Amino acid sequence: MSSNNVVIKIAQPYAVALLELAKTKKATERVSKDIQLVQNTLSQSEKLKNFLANPLKTVEAKKQVIGATFGDQISENTLSFLMILVDRKRIAMLDTIANKYLELAYQMDSLTIANISTSIALKSDQENLLIEKIKVMTQAKEVKLIISVDPELIGGFTIQIGSKVIDTSIRGQLRQMASHLDVVAT
Repeated sequence: MSSNNVVIKIAQPYAVALLELAKTKKATERVSKDIQLVQNTLSQSEKLKNFLANPLKTVEAKKQVIGATFGDQISENTLSFLMILVDRKRIAMLDTIANKYLELAYQMDSLTIANISTSIALKSDQENLLIEKIKVMTQAKEVKLIISVDPELIGGFTIQIGSKVIDTSIRGQLRQMASHLDVVAT
């Protein structure tokens, strides 16, 4: 089992617990916004991500940084959850837990998340067309695109919906040809 699968298996119960807490407090939308804010902050600050993942930093230091960074921007429920992650030494998995939480929350709302990597930025009409195609493919009521630009794709794009990946990139096609040539050569 790969280490990524292990992390996902560990993250799942925390994501489910946060979703259950949010549902009982009737704050699912608020907690989802909080988690998106935390995720965005982590993606923009490699320094913060590294600090929280550093096992040499004390629990108290991590709590202080989390409180100072997010204290006035997120709800008390979300802040308490982050503190629990620090106490249980799971804060390094926050990004995976957040992804899993959002996946479960969106699933509950019949919303499909599609992670799109493109070689260049998409125009809004291209995004709308992609949303409509994904709605047809997944039979979802709503589709949310999370778009990232990856120039290494050379051209085209990749779509990830859950565990399913559709790769139309030139890089993917080159890899496919290379693996086919390896099979033919042997």
